[in-house]
Amino acid sequence: MTKTIDVSGLSKSYAGNKIIDRLSLTVASGEIYGLLGANGAGKSTTIECLLGTKQADAGTIRILGLDPYKDRQQLFEQVGVQFQEAHYPQQIKVKELCEETACLYQDAANYQTLLRQFALIEKANALVSDLSGGQRQKLFILLALLAKPKVLFLDELTTGLDPKARRDIWQSIRELKRHGLTIFLSSHFMDEVETLCDRISIIK
Repeated sequence: MTKTIDVSGLSKSYAGNKIIDRLSLTVASGEIYGLLGANGAGKSTTIECLLGTKQADAGTIRILGLDPYKDRQQLFEQVGVQFQEAHYPQQIKVKELCEETACLYQDAANYQTLLRQFALIEKANALVSDLSGGQRQKLFILLALLAKPKVLFLDELTTGLDPKARRDIWQSIRELKRHGLTIFLSSHFMDEVETLCDRISIIK
């Protein structure tokens, strides 16, 4: 098994409260790996520590063989992220947001191609505020793919979406896996991880 993500002994506390306690896991290249747990279990904190946006108290983390703290810039070019709480300007057009995000990367993907892939091309000139919940989630995944990532992190992917929108998002994720992308997703929906994931960890 080729390890894309390798985590050993990860711990994180806030104000003396241990949120993550010696978490270890490995994610193989090309698989969808799910982190399942209730709200407040520490899923988002785990992802933030894996990406180096929060400093872990203990443990070792490697993504694509890179340390997320020491090799952040190098890793940034190879990882896509959709955080649970994504804050983007509401009064900006979809295509403008895509163009701004693409400027962050040296070799960004063609956002128009991705808009077609996610059935959003007709919304290119629409304001972000005018998108439905499902369309907005698709856009956030699209933005994470502009880096042409080898690994994609998805945090609480379908929270708040109606059943049809959830199924549409699930189909998009399956298609990404068919193209060989490694995907790490967190969820508190059992049906979601059952439908999408090759393996899961349950965090309590």
